Amino acid sequence: MQKIRGIIFDLDGTLANTLPLCIQAFRQSVEPLTLQPLSDEEIIATFGPSEEGTIMTLVPGHYEKGIVNYLNFYKDLHDMCPDPFPDIRDLLDLLKKKGIRIAMVTGKGKHSTDISLNKFGLTSYFEIIETGSPAGPRKTEGIRQVLAAWSLLQKEDIIYVGDAPSDVKASREAGIAVAGAGWAPTADPEALLAQKPDWLFYTVKDFADWLTPLTD
Repeated sequence: MQKIRGIIFDLDGTLANTLPLCIQAFRQSVEPLTLQPLSDEEIIATFGPSEEGTIMTLVPGHYEKGIVNYLNFYKDLHDMCPDPFPDIRDLLDLLKKKGIRIAMVTGKGKHSTDISLNKFGLTSYFEIIETGSPAGPRKTEGIRQVLAAWSLLQKEDIIYVGDAPSDVKASREAGIAVAGAGWAPTADPEALLAQKPDWLFYTVKDFADWLTPLTD
């Protein structure tokens, strides 16, 4: 492995335990419009597109109202997840100090991404932020956009960090190595391992310890 000069992070389940917040915000915004209960599984099954795509799937007849409701609940309920995972801020500080380039590619929509990063005080760490699309998954495209912006770096010097099996697939399609983030309560390390990430870490500290000699 060459020295790592650039790291692209996912958000939900990688930087913070935001997935339960997302599910609750969807439930509270959609159920009053459908008058039917929604299970976690039904909500998660719509993930891939941004929140706008999820709302279009769940309540196509109330799209605009659903989006407004979702973003309001997402912001109002954000104290469910007031901080990033322990050690994330220290890791980002260390990477910044070492001059490692940092970007984000998330499936979240721009508005909810901004809400969370502002809540955590993390916005300034990321020189590029690529968000999701209501039309469908675009992580591979987002990673490629970052790689194009970082054209002076070699692909071998850049890794993606994400908690979902789809993150491994997107990284492979974009041609970069991927570290599985298995530290969230919502993560499924076995599902990640099935996709054969280059590395899998169960704590942020273990990931940071592994990174340290590769970023010196």
